[in-house]
Amino acid sequence: MADELKRRLVHASGAGLVALYLLADSLGLGLTWERFQLLMVVLALGVIGLEFLRLRVGLEWWIYEKLTREYEQDQFAGYGYYMVSMTIAVLLFPAEIALPAMLMLAVGDPISGAVSDNSLKRIKGAKVLVTMFVVSVLLATPFLYEYPLAVLAAAVGATIADGVKLRVGDFIVDDNLTIPIYAGGLAYLALVFLPA
Repeated sequence: MADELKRRLVHASGAGLVALYLLADSLGLGLTWERFQLLMVVLALGVIGLEFLRLRVGLEWWIYEKLTREYEQDQFAGYGYYMVSMTIAVLLFPAEIALPAMLMLAVGDPISGAVSDNSLKRIKGAKVLVTMFVVSVLLATPFLYEYPLAVLAAAVGATIADGVKLRVGDFIVDDNLTIPIYAGGLAYLALVFLPA
């Protein structure tokens, strides 16, 4: 239980990347969207490098034992998918879409996990789905308030990614990979194809 709480707190710490971008001007950091994209690429490559060292070279830091789950011991870990998906969102979408999509992963996912019964159902229970949807709407609204259909679309994307297990052959796709991509993708489509 203590390790699970630590994982949720580390998960939520990703919101700090969004805060860094939003506060960059007032802090005089000169962090433009292009520089933020570059920072995210560097972070994602760093995580991929760490996972390579862990899986291929055998690097075992104590933090891996605390923050990775049992089934991740011999495969690419969830934190890697987390950084890769956030980076993909930042590269594919404008800030007003990418930032809430990142928050849906960083904040929404651990909140929905806290109300989950941790069963291995293909579709999570109604309480988890509703929680993820409501949290996602609240996270997207400050960024997309002029486009309520995009807010709803982003929340639907995050809820589907979080609540429905996607299986490709024997591989279950980690929701750390899908939440920002689904949320950002549906928000983008809503902005392009639906009336404001």
